[in-house]
Amino acid sequence: MKIVTWNINGIRTFRGGIKKALDSLDADIICVQETKVTRDLLDERTAIVDGYNSYFSFSRGRSGYSGVATYCKDSATPFAAEEGLTGLLTNHEGAVGCFGDQTEFCSEELQLLDNEGRAVITQHRIMCQEKEQTVTVINVYCPRADPEKPERKQFKLHFYKLLQSRAEAILKDGSHVIVLGDVNTSHRQIDHCDPSDDDDFGENPGRKWLNAFLHSGREEEGMKEQEASDESEATSSDATLSGKFVDTFRFFHPTRTSAFTCWSTLTGARQTNYGTRIDYVFADCLLAKEQFVAADIMPEVEGSDHCPVWGQLSCSLLPSSKPPPLCTRYLPEFAGKQQKLSRFFVKVDQRSTPSEQRDALPGSQEEEERRENLNPSGAGNVSGKKRSLTSDSVVPKGKKTKTVKTSSNPKGSLLSFFKPKLTNAAPSAEAPVKQCEKTLCVDEVTSSQNSQKASSPGADASSVTSSVPEATELVYDGSPQLCTSSTSEENHQRMTTKPSTPHPSAGPPDAKKGASLGFWKSVFHGPPPPPSCKIHGEPCVLRTVKKEGPTVGKQFFVCARPQGHASNPEARCNFFAWVDKGK
Repeated sequence: MKIVTWNINGIRTFRGGIKKALDSLDADIICVQETKVTRDLLDERTAIVDGYNSYFSFSRGRSGYSGVATYCKDSATPFAAEEGLTGLLTNHEGAVGCFGDQTEFCSEELQLLDNEGRAVITQHRIMCQEKEQTVTVINVYCPRADPEKPERKQFKLHFYKLLQSRAEAILKDGSHVIVLGDVNTSHRQIDHCDPSDDDDFGENPGRKWLNAFLHSGREEEGMKEQEASDESEATSSDATLSGKFVDTFRFFHPTRTSAFTCWSTLTGARQTNYGTRIDYVFADCLLAKEQFVAADIMPEVEGSDHCPVWGQLSCSLLPSSKPPPLCTRYLPEFAGKQQKLSRFFVKVDQRSTPSEQRDALPGSQEEEERRENLNPSGAGNVSGKKRSLTSDSVVPKGKKTKTVKTSSNPKGSLLSFFKPKLTNAAPSAEAPVKQCEKTLCVDEVTSSQNSQKASSPGADASSVTSSVPEATELVYDGSPQLCTSSTSEENHQRMTTKPSTPHPSAGPPDAKKGASLGFWKSVFHGPPPPPSCKIHGEPCVLRTVKKEGPTVGKQFFVCARPQGHASNPEARCNFFAWVDKGK
């Protein structure tokens, strides 16, 4: 049996396909944290994976925040599953139970602790030394204590206490327990890249809780030897002296240094391995001693600011014949029960024929209107049918007559005279008529004064074509000769009346362009040129203060190299310089 935990920093980490990513981890149970997906955004490709059954917990207060999920192979199907730690989210059979002592929490606190989607519990049957037993896997994403929000520090401690109460209650009931995930606290100094940076390292409340939760805190002296010497103490009633769980990584690697699972992506700290170990696989003492055979981290796996952590057990899993009700395949949107409006449109498109899709009407139309519009009376051809469909089904009644007249009239609207017309190599039969219409309109505007002088019968041909009444008659008669003469008159009119556009010299615009360019550069100047750091002599990078305070929004320069320990010559130096606003 192999189990893996990984803070994926968003379910979109699996860009190459979630099944491919799960298979690459090669584990029976895969617990992921910080999925950042809510119930309404969960798609079927993420929830239903071939060969796996999944169990999700969603954040109910914020979108794109928190969230955990447990993927189990079909050969590791649990017989019980539950969302949250309090039991308030459980309204179905197949729950795990054993909620522990919750008297120190009020109902509002319990509801808030489970409102951010931070825990999923699955219960499995295992075969250990030819004896069937039960193991409970608690997948958690513990809160982060924001230094600027004191209430979040208290929230984190409450979550720790609730987690410990639930885990110990399940363990007391007779099941083995594995607690794994992102705990958001580095336990010992060996688990931190720079513990000297924190003056009160050992006084951190999260570390104090880990000291009480874990069986022994002296990993550096060798966890295996300490486990044997303190076996009697682990079974004692005094839980304050020794916890009931073991850090499996330190159980097998008690003195390994620089074994980190989380790095800052903003500073590129992963390149210099400047991080912390805050992702764990905890197991109860008996299970860790008798069944765990290996545990380690996977820093070579990228795609997140965390790396996976795995544990190997010698026992084998016994799959349940049917997944518990919390399984995502039972959700209405994935079980064939249509819940979303988009699903109805997808079904209609799949059943409709190509002809129905081409002549489809809005979904709000009644069946009688649909039949009436699909078979309109007086539709002589396909084009007439399409025009009647468009005018009857889309346009309001008040504008029906006007729209039909416009669509059936071969003449253009008034706006068409102001639009440029493309010249085709082979003009159609209606082209001379349209050219005559355009010519007469131009003549009507430009030669209104000559029209009165050309009213006598002896006027020349150009005067006749420029008069409004006779020109209108010629357009509708469709005379090719008159159209030709009017076209030539139009060309002559354009040549004689079009004002000449002056071409300015190249000198003044260049000067104006240079002046305007200098003005806009002075207004919208770019970032100042970066200085070079003193140690490496390399160009620095520009940063902006985002932390609330008197310097928020100010810019500064720092060394461009990734963050690392001060003794590492390849890491970032301590160069710092504020940006001078005057530059």
